[in-house]
Amino acid sequence: MRNNHAHVSKYMHRLLAALTLCLLSASPVIAQSQTSGSLPHVTVLATGGTIAGTAGSETQTTGYKPGVLTADALLKSVPSLGKIAQVSGEQISNVGSENITNDVLLKLAKRVNQLLAQPDIAGVVVTHGTDTLEETAYFLNLVVKSDKPVVVTGSMRPSTAISADGPSNLLQAMTVAASPEARGRGVMIVLNDRIGSARYTTKTNGTTLDTFKGNDAGYLGTLVDEVPHFETSTLKLHTTSTPFDVSRLDSLPEVDIVYGYQNDGGFMYDAAVAHGAKGIVVAGVGAGSESLLTLPSIKKAIAQGVIVARSSRTGGGFVPEDPAYVGLLGDDLNPQKARILLMLALTVTKDPSRIQEIFHQF
Repeated sequence: MRNNHAHVSKYMHRLLAALTLCLLSASPVIAQSQTSGSLPHVTVLATGGTIAGTAGSETQTTGYKPGVLTADALLKSVPSLGKIAQVSGEQISNVGSENITNDVLLKLAKRVNQLLAQPDIAGVVVTHGTDTLEETAYFLNLVVKSDKPVVVTGSMRPSTAISADGPSNLLQAMTVAASPEARGRGVMIVLNDRIGSARYTTKTNGTTLDTFKGNDAGYLGTLVDEVPHFETSTLKLHTTSTPFDVSRLDSLPEVDIVYGYQNDGGFMYDAAVAHGAKGIVVAGVGAGSESLLTLPSIKKAIAQGVIVARSSRTGGGFVPEDPAYVGLLGDDLNPQKARILLMLALTVTKDPSRIQEIFHQF
């Protein structure tokens, strides 16, 4: 009996040891699964641009081919994304941002709203060419119907450059989009360690890495060691507080920008009206001044029902009321963003007084 008991005891000891070993070896897998499942789900919507571009050599940072890499390729280039969020990717377009059209804007905005309406989606990152990135970001800032984070990012150097900034910018954008502190701040632009508001951030240089600036309004925050630090928020209305609904829109009103300069004439305004423009943004000199040569054509356009808004070609500063000039005041929006807002304003009203209120509110 003693031998039998000893045999059973020895058997049970080995069985217990084996079970313990199995549990220990399995526990990291279980922990990893639980950790992965607890991460927020962020979707990347790719539109092309430099961040997806390639060049012939590692030193080439201009003259490259934009929009080569797909969304999947971008995600695979930054393995650390999986430590921040459950990541998925979709391709909306694959073009340089100079070729982003109103059709692409509407497609992108509708998809963003569809994704954010899903309970399991915590945020969205949009990869985009930098040339018109601020226009797309501001458009989304006005039409997204969720307080979940939407972050737009890109790069100034192609993926093949020895100093490519795309992977870092994408990682930082993902970090912000996955952060609970990012909710309710409107659409953000994240590049080069900076968190900027889509309303105020603009591209200020054609080639340098630190091109995106917050101008007078500054930044919403910064990233240090891939950790977002928020400092401010914008008081301008955005996202869920706007009247703009693109869910049923298939097109946007035609709005053109006419640039002011010495000895400019009115023919560009005449051409815009003849082309069917419903709105015109004046990129006026100084604080939105209009020359005597252009005023007759501007007044004629207004008389024909075209909404004209004044902005400044300087890219900053408020446009003041001045009896010498005509048109609505574009607040402190630069010409390209004033165009975005005027397009959307025309989808809800044709009343100039109401559109003027919209310029001050958003």
